[in-house]
Amino acid sequence: MDVYLDHLRVERALSSNTLEAYARDLNKLASHFPENTEPHQLTVEALADSLCAPACRALGTRSAARHLSAIRGLFRFLVREKAIPQDPTQLLGRPTIKRKLPHVLSQNEVMRLLASPNLTTDRGQRDAAMIQLMYASGLRVSELCALRVSDLDLQSGVVLLSGKGGKKRLIPIGEVALQHINIYLEQIRPRYAKPNETVLFLSPRGRAWTRQGFWKLVRRYARAAGIQSPLSPHQLRHSFATHLLRGGADLRSVQTMLGHADLGTTEIYTHIASDHLQIVYKRAHPRA
Repeated sequence: MDVYLDHLRVERALSSNTLEAYARDLNKLASHFPENTEPHQLTVEALADSLCAPACRALGTRSAARHLSAIRGLFRFLVREKAIPQDPTQLLGRPTIKRKLPHVLSQNEVMRLLASPNLTTDRGQRDAAMIQLMYASGLRVSELCALRVSDLDLQSGVVLLSGKGGKKRLIPIGEVALQHINIYLEQIRPRYAKPNETVLFLSPRGRAWTRQGFWKLVRRYARAAGIQSPLSPHQLRHSFATHLLRGGADLRSVQTMLGHADLGTTEIYTHIASDHLQIVYKRAHPRA
């Protein structure tokens, strides 16, 4: 199993969060069998039995699908490495995942959120730069926290991101977000940064942001903006994609900006944009 995880880390360049999820799933599988069980001893019946264990039955549909995906990946790897003659997971069924549409903020809610930071304070200026960039570019929270000053090209108005699997993508920033970032870089960050610090967004003590810290920050500003539904930073990414599609952006461009490997992952946002168009149509068309 360790060899497979090394393969995922080195050759597929998966993120540490994804690797941890894979390791948890594979450890859950291993815990169902005696310690010295060899992979070739695992039949489809034995694997199916493990998936019916209480720990697996307690998983939600999406977690169960990810758990099965981790197991399938391991056995495909073992077949390629000729460690086992055939892949028993090919005969396992797949859980049916009901498509769940992400919650998206209205443009009015986004504007209220963006206006929440107090721009007369250093922290408010920094927070405004972070939230503006998050919405302007559709970043993942982990990408925002890992950004370095050198990832920005302020002259061209773009940010270079290293996303999942180490894939690079170039995303426009937007004029308003650029203005806030420039203020932060010129007036705030020099007071926060220690010598030779490269991370873009810092705390007053010079520490890089964590995903949990940014989550708390966004929720605090959401409450201040009067947004009633619980808000996560990822909803800014959902809103970025949906608002682009509603504004006429093509699906492939949105896919590129989000860094999705599969167009099907991006297509979920077309359903939200389509629902919005139905509402507009029914309000405005005389024969609707």
